[in-house]
Amino acid sequence: MDQSARYVNLDLKEDALIAGGQHVLCAYIMRPKAGYGFVETAAHFAAESSTGTNVEVCTTDDFTKGVDALVYEVDEASELMKIAYPIDLFDRNITDGKAMIASFLTLTIGNNQGMGDVEYAKMHDFYVPPAYLSLFDGPSVNIGALWKVLGRPEVNGGLVVGTIIKPKLGLRPQPFAAACEAFWRGGDFIKNDEPQGNQPFAPFKETIRLVADAMARVQDETGQAKLFSANITADDPFEIIARGEYVLETFGANAGHVALLVDGYVAGPTAVTTARRRFPNTFLHYHRAGHGAVTSPQSKRGYTAFVLSKMARLQGASGIHTGTMGFGKMEGDPSDRAMAFMLEQDVAQGPYYKQAWDGMKACTPIISGGMNAIRLPGFFANLGHANVIQTSGGGCFGHLDGPAAGARSLRQAWEAWSQGVDLVTYAKEHRELARALESFQADANARYPGWQAALGL
Repeated sequence: MDQSARYVNLDLKEDALIAGGQHVLCAYIMRPKAGYGFVETAAHFAAESSTGTNVEVCTTDDFTKGVDALVYEVDEASELMKIAYPIDLFDRNITDGKAMIASFLTLTIGNNQGMGDVEYAKMHDFYVPPAYLSLFDGPSVNIGALWKVLGRPEVNGGLVVGTIIKPKLGLRPQPFAAACEAFWRGGDFIKNDEPQGNQPFAPFKETIRLVADAMARVQDETGQAKLFSANITADDPFEIIARGEYVLETFGANAGHVALLVDGYVAGPTAVTTARRRFPNTFLHYHRAGHGAVTSPQSKRGYTAFVLSKMARLQGASGIHTGTMGFGKMEGDPSDRAMAFMLEQDVAQGPYYKQAWDGMKACTPIISGGMNAIRLPGFFANLGHANVIQTSGGGCFGHLDGPAAGARSLRQAWEAWSQGVDLVTYAKEHRELARALESFQADANARYPGWQAALGL
């Protein structure tokens, strides 16, 4: 059934929709299956996303039609489809009237992803008007809180040098805590890797207790503050709360040095919101394990990593992993810096929409995935700043002189870039950076030909 007469209005203008402030706008790349028209399929997509189905139903009235989602722009050549969703369509909490990402996703990528006339459809961007934006929690703390703990300015505090304890599974509590202690002698921030939890060989409570002891010991010895991000992901919100409370209680006086990590893709919006609301004074570390199942360029359905990041800021993540923008081992491209800008800035341009955040606190890009000191200057040059959390697992624990030296090499790479000094030139006076070039020779050869001769090796 062709529903385009009801669910398509190509006379609507995007500027007018934005000025009206009553619609969430979504941009998709969509292809109909063979034998189906583009506009007709788009109409069916909008119907299934809002007030309709594949047939006319007797319960539809004039009010119902007033909250139809409407296709307002199509370009069959580029497969672009844009839909305007009235904000009244989206569910609100009965407890406080706030908005929820679960409802946003139910409408915008719900049943429409499995319709028989759609070959594929993937959301690439969305716009949230002020009236709906104000109903989301947004972040309560961000990297400024971590800079403060580290004794830095709360604005433009620079690189937070981090790592991920490797191997990601297989370490018992004491070796895990020892690895933390070794890194902290040179670095700032440790991420509890996403699979690490309460395995039989590494009980959660024992591991956290030993890590808290290691943090206190290193801080006493070095006089420097250290940071730890503890994974509290679980299916059950009460388990998330129990883990979070145990972590903060165990770190005690150092509770302000702790972030709480939630796997926001696999555990979902409920897990993120539980952590955001139960622990509003703690940095909420959004890990996106599994997101590539829908966000990868190879996937033609779901939504992009850009969309995932934008939703994370709405939900209240303090920071979210954004990949390495093509400079590490993960999928990505230098243009992914637009994702970081959308997280950090109060007004930012996305692939299709400019979003104003109306003062909502920024969300911090967290950079990880095959990075080391040699790769960092190119990353910073592409992004334009170094106000991120950067976690190198192999880039620290693969350093020839160990994780503390690996951490110092990352900081030295940041210093070199900040001062506009060539990395190899800086390495002549900084041993850890020079040894990083020796540790990761394939990267050094590719990015700094002749480095060995320059260092007299």
